[in-house]
Amino acid sequence: MARLRITQVRSTIRTKPEHRGTMRALGLRRIDSSTERDDSPVLRGMLRKVDHLVRVEEIDG
Repeated sequence: MARLRITQVRSTIRTKPEHRGTMRALGLRRIDSSTERDDSPVLRGMLRKVDHLVRVEEIDG
C-alpha cells in the first residue's frame, strides 16, 4: 500500500469550518507541519477538499 506525506503549505485562517475540521482530522495544525498516512479512497476525498492548503508527496517503501 502506498504512503503519502501531507504537508500544510497555507494557513487555515479565513477558510470554511469544514476545511479547518478536515485539516485537524489529517493531523495538521500549522504551516509546514506534515504527516504520513496510508493511501485510501477516504484520505483522497479529504485531500480533494483541502487541496489548496496542502502539498502531497508519495513516499517510496
